[in-house]
Amino acid sequence: MKKILLWLLALIITVIVLVYQRITGPTYPIQGQSQIRDTEINYKLERSHVNTEDYQIKIHVPEKNIQGTILFRIFRSQNEWTKKEMTREGDYLVGSLPKQPPAGKLEYKVLLKSTHQTVSLSGETPVVIRFKGPVPSSIVLIHILFIFAAFLFSIRSGLESLIPNSNPKRTAIWAVVFLFIGGMIFGPIMQKFSFGSFWTGFPLGKDLTDTKTLVALLFWIIALWASRKKSKKTSRRWILAASCVMLVVFLIPHSLLGSEFDYSQLENNENPIVQNIETRITIDPRLFTNRGYDRCEAQGMKVWSFTANALQQSRCRKIGSPER
Repeated sequence: MKKILLWLLALIITVIVLVYQRITGPTYPIQGQSQIRDTEINYKLERSHVNTEDYQIKIHVPEKNIQGTILFRIFRSQNEWTKKEMTREGDYLVGSLPKQPPAGKLEYKVLLKSTHQTVSLSGETPVVIRFKGPVPSSIVLIHILFIFAAFLFSIRSGLESLIPNSNPKRTAIWAVVFLFIGGMIFGPIMQKFSFGSFWTGFPLGKDLTDTKTLVALLFWIIALWASRKKSKKTSRRWILAASCVMLVVFLIPHSLLGSEFDYSQLENNENPIVQNIETRITIDPRLFTNRGYDRCEAQGMKVWSFTANALQQSRCRKIGSPER
């Protein structure tokens, strides 16, 4: 009966912590309500999107006199905002953001306006969306199951270590096995599919998800090694400490300080150009090769847009001429 209660308590803690980690992360959608005139608007703005297609924003706005506008630009850039009017499809206002390279980020605002009022759904702070490559569902499922099992067995080991004369080593070993498979094998595989690199945590990068998984695994290995020839009391203390470290690690929001595409790479023609971004004012030349930018400037024009993979195909627009 005691074992059943320990497993039940461990399961409850696991579910609560993993749900908390998910909903507090920077990729969880922003949802809420806003009011313009006498109309209440419910919205959901995504902060993560698969880059096989543009991200479509769809807001239910039955009031026909309300119009919508999307402002967006590359995250952390000093570019002017690109303005895109939303179109009406029945009771919905619809617009889209151009897909980006894996780990590419855009910041955006959705503005709704009536005759005498303009409302930003996210307030003054833009929403940041990160694009990712598609991951096979089987890889995602295996990763989630092993990480779930690792945390469950970790918490179960920690709870059992609080009981005098208990021996939680067996469940602790299983926690390490599950964590290694889920976090160090299928985690990097998911990372590769999503963002193009197997590992972007310490020491190669600043990805906190990779780094915290490594910290938890190393602490568990140290705890098991340190307790292998110690008394049961000492072993329980090490296992309890490792379980607490695992708990703290999983309380850190998921994808915090996650992978981020370096747009300066676009200075090399081998790298893909951000697709479909039409810059109505001057594009920051540091983000693109100087060849296309300087060619337009030399002709007394400003850069109008870039195509998928070659700046030689960029279009120029005469300064002061109407947009095409």
